[in-house]
Amino acid sequence: MGLTPDAAIEAVGFAAAITTTLCWLPQAIRLIRTRETRSISLSSYGFFSAGIALWLVYGLLLGNAPMIAANSVTLALTLTIVAMKLRYG
Repeated sequence: MGLTPDAAIEAVGFAAAITTTLCWLPQAIRLIRTRETRSISLSSYGFFSAGIALWLVYGLLLGNAPMIAANSVTLALTLTIVAMKLRYG
């Protein structure tokens, strides 16, 4: 007895969400620990954060749980990086 096709699609969505979200965690932790932001591009992270916010709104409008979860956490992590850049850059 395996997953239904819908459950399998949802599982792939959550796996993708977890993977792409966790990629920002090491950068955020490093910046919090070292406060070294010289190599961080504020404009890149700013535009990326704006894009993630739009993906979050899109996910909310669709009611897509993996998209909402991933973009909520990713937005929090990237905004942490932006805040660190603004404070220590």
